Order: sequence, then C-alpha cells, then structure tokens
Amino acid sequence: MTPDHIKGLLDSVKQGAVSVDEAMERLRHFPTQDLGCAQVDHHRELRQGMPEVIFGEGKNIDQITRIMKAMKDKGSNILVTRLSMEKADTLVTLFPSVSYHEEGRCLTLEQNPVKLRGKGTILVVSAGTSDIPVAAEAFVTASFLGNVVEHLYDVGVAGIHRLLARREQLAAASVIIVVAGMEGALPSVVGGLVDKPVIAVPTSIGYGASFGGIAALLGMLNSCAAGVTVVNIDNGFGAACAASLINRA
Repeated sequence: MTPDHIKGLLDSVKQGAVSVDEAMERLRHFPTQDLGCAQVDHHRELRQGMPEVIFGEGKNIDQITRIMKAMKDKGSNILVTRLSMEKADTLVTLFPSVSYHEEGRCLTLEQNPVKLRGKGTILVVSAGTSDIPVAAEAFVTASFLGNVVEHLYDVGVAGIHRLLARREQLAAASVIIVVAGMEGALPSVVGGLVDKPVIAVPTSIGYGASFGGIAALLGMLNSCAAGVTVVNIDNGFGAACAASLINRA
C-alpha cells in the first residue's frame, strides 16, 4: 500500500465515503502480511520511501507468485530482481501486465504511474559490455524508483577516449553509478572528472586473478578519487537505491 493509497483511504473516511470498519478491513494486513514463506512488508514505502522488492534468485515460482499476488492485491507496483528467463516466462503467463527486462534480469509490474521523485538525472556507466547485466539492473531499479535515468555503456579504461568523449553527459548527471569488473579502475577515473557523487559497483567479470570480483572491489575501496563510494559485488540494485535517495535530496 503506497502513501497515496493511505492518504486516499483516510480522506474517504473523513468524507464519509468509506466506513471506519471498511477502512480497518483494508488495513488488516498493514504493515506486514504473513504468507508462511515470507513476511511481506507493505509498510516499507511509507517508512523508507522505497517499496518492498522481491529478490527472485533462490525463490521458487510458487513463492514469487504468492508474494507478487499479495503486493498486487494491495495496489503496489512490483519489482523482482535476479529473475531467470525461465521463471519470467511462467510469471508473464500468470501476470500478463508485467514487463520482463531481459538485460537486467528484472521484472516489473506497474499498477500506478511511476512518480518522478528524483531532482536530477542518474547516469549508469559500464566499463564493458560484459558488465551490462549489473548496469541494467541498476538502470531498471532507478527508473522504477522514480528517476530520470540514462546509460553509457562500454567506456572502460582500455579505451579511455570513449569516456572522455562523453564528458558533457557525465557533467550533466546528478549522481553517477559506475559498474566495472576486471581491475575496477573506471570509478576512480570518473570520480576524478566530476563533482558529483559516484557509486561504484564491482562486478564478478574477469579472469582468474579477479577472484570473482574481489580484485575490482578492493580496487574501488582503495580509490584515490574523492567522493567514490562502493557497494557489494554485482549489486546494481543496491547502487540504484542509494543513488535514488541521493537524487531526492
């Protein structure tokens, strides 16, 4: 249940269009709803400004379906992250109005128009094409949370001229999410070019000595550029949530 839904319900009670008992019934499962396999947090958007999001990896179809149905019945918009194509195909048949974003492995169901809450543009930058799945997760999430989002892909340090040619786009952004694997050098370069917050996302892309993203993570944590913060490996979702909060300030 979104803040707008709650305000509308309270207003209806005030005007006499909805009885107190009916309003109580609508709020019966507020703020949480016990589904057995999950405690759905309908209160999260009111409390945090961001709705409950379903992490699809590790959940079976029945669990995801039950959570989605509970959220749908409350009129919430829905985002499912880390969702395989196989699971998405099943969910599309069960919820025909959903959209599956294959690049980012995300599924969205928008029952209400997404309100623009960000004050500027979030720019999602990827070092390489192989980093796009994580970058696309950040892109979809930031858009879902009510931001204007742009992307700039495959501009890593192996061909730094590709990045320098887009300095105007970098300068115009309010917050920049930089996604990189291998040695993870790109966030430091971007951080040295702009006066905006830079959120670095290490990815698990790389050869053996990258240790599944550990090398990129350590490189980003040791960035010499001021204003660079770092999230966990492959955590495009977390980067987008942080960027969204910054973009509302």
